[in-house]
Amino acid sequence: MVDENKIWNQLENVIDPELDINIVDLGLIYEVDVEDDKDVYILMTLTTPGCPLHGVFDELVKREVRKVEGVGDIEVELTFEPRWSPDEMSDEARDELGNVPGMQVF
Repeated sequence: MVDENKIWNQLENVIDPELDINIVDLGLIYEVDVEDDKDVYILMTLTTPGCPLHGVFDELVKREVRKVEGVGDIEVELTFEPRWSPDEMSDEARDELGNVPGMQVF
């Protein structure tokens, strides 16, 4: 049986190459669901719909999740509803980016 917490922990190894912060702390992961004790569904977003790395994140996420023992099929769904905002970031991510007041969406 695959533990959902292990998936979340593993996703912290996926770093947004433009911001140099992991996608969990950025608040890009909306949902992780383990189905049938092995198949993983991930609902995520990007900082902007026009992100130039749009086609890269799917594979980066899958590559990292495959490292968790027992994982079967992996589905990554990309959504822009709700749209990402800096409010989704962890305090640690805000600190890394300088905690700029009134920060705009990248």
